[in-house]
Amino acid sequence: MTDWAGLERQYSFSLFKRVPLTLVRGEGTRVFDEDGRAYLDFVAGIASVSLGHSHPVLVQAIQAQAAKLMHVSNLYYSVPQILLAQLLCENSCFDRVFFCNSGTEAVEGAIKLARKWGKVARDGAYEIIVAEDAFHGRTFASLSATAGEKYRAPFTPLLEGFRRVPFNDVPAVRAAIEGNTVAVLLEPIQGEAGVVMPDEDYLPAIRALCDETRILLILDEVQTGMGRTGTLFAHQTYGIEPDIMALAKGLGGGFPIGAFLAREGCSVFAASEHASTFGGNPLACQAAYAVLKYMLDNGLPAEVSAKGDYLCRRLHAVADRHALVVEIRGKGLLLAIGLASAVAERAVHLAMEEGLLVNNVRPDSLRLMPPLTVSNEELDEAVDIIERVIVRLAAELESANEAEEH
Repeated sequence: MTDWAGLERQYSFSLFKRVPLTLVRGEGTRVFDEDGRAYLDFVAGIASVSLGHSHPVLVQAIQAQAAKLMHVSNLYYSVPQILLAQLLCENSCFDRVFFCNSGTEAVEGAIKLARKWGKVARDGAYEIIVAEDAFHGRTFASLSATAGEKYRAPFTPLLEGFRRVPFNDVPAVRAAIEGNTVAVLLEPIQGEAGVVMPDEDYLPAIRALCDETRILLILDEVQTGMGRTGTLFAHQTYGIEPDIMALAKGLGGGFPIGAFLAREGCSVFAASEHASTFGGNPLACQAAYAVLKYMLDNGLPAEVSAKGDYLCRRLHAVADRHALVVEIRGKGLLLAIGLASAVAERAVHLAMEEGLLVNNVRPDSLRLMPPLTVSNEELDEAVDIIERVIVRLAAELESANEAEEH
């Protein structure tokens, strides 16, 4: 058998802390390793595989478009790009779209647009208020907006113009607004921080504050958008409309595409002020169009809301039975299990042994983000595995404590 891990170590930058598993095929909510063993996939490409693996609607769209036209320059019009832009705008509060290739590019574009708007509408204001524990990407502007020192420290000095305040703290945002402030940039739910939820009135209060001070509200919905939290976009849950929004991940159902969307009042880019060679290529746009159309035609966000409620009830029942589980947080099918001890990495490996893939988003937290098409039966199967893992972890911790005492 080929040593794929060894080959990867030989030829690739060692940047990923991978679990010892090589995946070769996917179908629905399951993926398969090189030995043919199946796993329930509750990572889903980090919330990207929105319709599940190899969904026929997405596969057929990609195959048909690949046989017709994969890429042309943005020097020319492309029908899939135009149709996707129309579908996004007609089903959101936004008027304009720019397509790119990833979430970090989407955030970069949103930051550039906000700074240009600051020159046009706020006498050159450029500073953006961001939140502690935020994650917005790894290119330079998005990295500058990201909070984690482990991401930022190796690459300083970073871009100036970002002021950091605590998440879920409206007075802190108000105190940070000055004459050179152009926008507030937030995740509706902080995914990489561990699925951290704001108070229900937080985003509405920030929206009102931005209106009052005449600055922009930018939402990074790279992880929370495209039905993941039970509405098409997470901000709809809170009854607000941002000025600019970044999308990626679930937009392409696993095919790489990102986008930032803006309302007309802040759509101030002039020709050639922003561009992308591969952004909005026909293949990516046809894939995303198929994903979005399927979601809308089949009421998938509402289904996600119901499935998320069901999964939460099952997980809360597990928490009631086991002291190791201290918290269930999240919305829709973006959930985290908070543990009383920093054993999440061990939990990932035990779950994998049982046939379930989950993510240790924090040392004491497991993140669950299955395909939005997951069935209730598959949710039950996953919860049963999680409970068995919790039992094993509790036994291991008890044994370790007894060994220390002796």
